[in-house]
Amino acid sequence: QVQLVESGGGLVQAGGSLRLSCTASERTTSTYARGWFRQAPGKERDFVAAITWGNGYTYYADSVKGRATISRDIATNTAYLQLNSLNPEDTALYYCAATPGVVTRASILLRTSYNSWGQGTQVTVSS
Repeated sequence: QVQLVESGGGLVQAGGSLRLSCTASERTTSTYARGWFRQAPGKERDFVAAITWGNGYTYYADSVKGRATISRDIATNTAYLQLNSLNPEDTALYYCAATPGVVTRASILLRTSYNSWGQGTQVTVSS
């Protein structure tokens, strides 16, 4: 497992944007994919986006498709999640996760595919 630290959350008005960052504590040569999940109070932790570390393939939940961009900087071991056109339904605690194992296109969306998690960064969108 690797230690992951998220940052970039905050309070933003509807229609605004945020850029979340997720930095790993060590070189992620063994990381196959990095993902973002979010959890609103009283709800399940849901998939938001993921990126394969080697070739940069990206995957998005339907709820953020067209509004979110996931990217990575291999040199700094950092993954980013750019969120645009935010609305109150995007309010949640956003978690970064990593998996060392090869995952399929289907399983990369699953919370259970990841074995390393950050502490989360809060995103609050006001109407």
